[in-house]
Amino acid sequence: MKASTFRYFSSISINTSKQSPNPNPTLNPFASLPIPHHTLPDPKGQDFDFISVFHSHLIHSEWSKLDSFAQYLTPFRSTHLLLRIRGDPVLSLEFYNWALLHNPNSQSLDTQSIILHILTKSKRFKSAESILRSSLLSNSRISSSALFDAVLRSYRLCDSSPGVFDSIFKAYAHVKKLRDATNTFCRMRDYGFLPNIRSCNAFISSLIGLGRNDVALAFYREMRRCRISPNVFTLNMVMSAFCESGKLDKALDVFGRMENLGFSPTVSSFNTLIAAHCKNGLVSAAVKLKNSMQSKGLEPNVITYNTLINGFCKEGKLHEANKVVSEMKAAEVSPSTVTYNTLINGYSQMNNSEMGSRLFEEMVKNGVEVDIVTYNALILGLCNEGKTKKAAYLVKELDKAKVAANGSTFAALISGQCKRQNSERAFQIYKAMKKSGFLANHDTYKLLISTFCGNQDFEGATEVLREMMERRMAPDKALLSEILTGLSGTGKTHLATRLQSEVVDSRLIPEVYFKNEYGNKEVESGC
Repeated sequence: MKASTFRYFSSISINTSKQSPNPNPTLNPFASLPIPHHTLPDPKGQDFDFISVFHSHLIHSEWSKLDSFAQYLTPFRSTHLLLRIRGDPVLSLEFYNWALLHNPNSQSLDTQSIILHILTKSKRFKSAESILRSSLLSNSRISSSALFDAVLRSYRLCDSSPGVFDSIFKAYAHVKKLRDATNTFCRMRDYGFLPNIRSCNAFISSLIGLGRNDVALAFYREMRRCRISPNVFTLNMVMSAFCESGKLDKALDVFGRMENLGFSPTVSSFNTLIAAHCKNGLVSAAVKLKNSMQSKGLEPNVITYNTLINGFCKEGKLHEANKVVSEMKAAEVSPSTVTYNTLINGYSQMNNSEMGSRLFEEMVKNGVEVDIVTYNALILGLCNEGKTKKAAYLVKELDKAKVAANGSTFAALISGQCKRQNSERAFQIYKAMKKSGFLANHDTYKLLISTFCGNQDFEGATEVLREMMERRMAPDKALLSEILTGLSGTGKTHLATRLQSEVVDSRLIPEVYFKNEYGNKEVESGC
């Protein structure tokens, strides 16, 4: 989304108080531009004769007779034919598809605009969106402005409805072309058209899905300014955007105003807030929200319970997490793959691989699907306890279970070897990880380097450091200093000097660091 668009939306103050709904949600009280009236030249001569004959065959569904006419069909003729049959949306769509198949050049942006008018006026929105996606939105040569202008030109000509613009806006939102969606919304507003709340929700959902919570909230403010009334789904997404932005207090404010706006909180409303409280380490408050939810007659679902279980596991309160599981089972909500994975991971973090294995057995016994996350949690638990042989055996079981290893699997195995100070074996696993197409993260590199340094293998640490820098990752300064000092201390000053030069050349660490750390001298023994 363009920065200017974001600044535009962000400049509008938020207001979650109840407003009187707009009696016609498709009319914008702030519109300033008149809708143009476009006329189309009447067909004459050969065009008139062609259209008359073609129209006669068309209304009688004589498709076989039309085949010979296809090569003579032009956008001008197609436009007049569509206008003649626009009262029959089924025939209009059949003709459009036939023409597109037999003579693609017979269709233009104007003819496509007319078929959109016909379909949306007859409330065939799925067909309209299908044409938008397949022919218009996927064509990089057709800008959102050009599309809007074409539809606007033929709006009065087709005696259309505002739903045509709503369909365009929603289609852009669904395919996550957010700049185009924003441009369409602004143009709609200027000409007196506004999207319905479902389309606005689709746009907000796409923004949140792409992590643009700030823009989603700014768009919500503009919605309210234009008097587009939200629904409960809108408010749930607004709360989610506030929570993801670290503004839990504002999410709670929206939650508190829900009833004033005429809506009752849903299970999703509560789940959003419960997740945010758990994320902020406020699990006790999350439990109170769950209880409040039940007092309002809403039953927690598997997402509610899984969120609380995860919250307790993160705090190392496995006993409390198991209480939630018991409550979950009592409420006849079946534990899912996520439930078991969360618990297994919780026990792995507590170095209790035995309990993790028991849960795995229970999981299999109850027919709950096992995935790579399950295996990774078990492998990590074993590696945390230094049980690398058992972990390696479990990796072999992946093939039997038809589950593919991923980057986290390799990272867990590397961690296990590093805990045993087996830097060479850890580096071999790292190479296998690369060969399998997975990339190590900063923590894995740091762990590898630290292990090599702990074994006084500074050349090995240097090799890993170079691998890290190839990925344009800045090395940890403390470890870099340890490597340089270690190389110098073992009489390999030339290697330390070369490494320092490589780090400076990479520009991952400012050169001033070396001047501050070592002065203006080259690295030397005992620095």
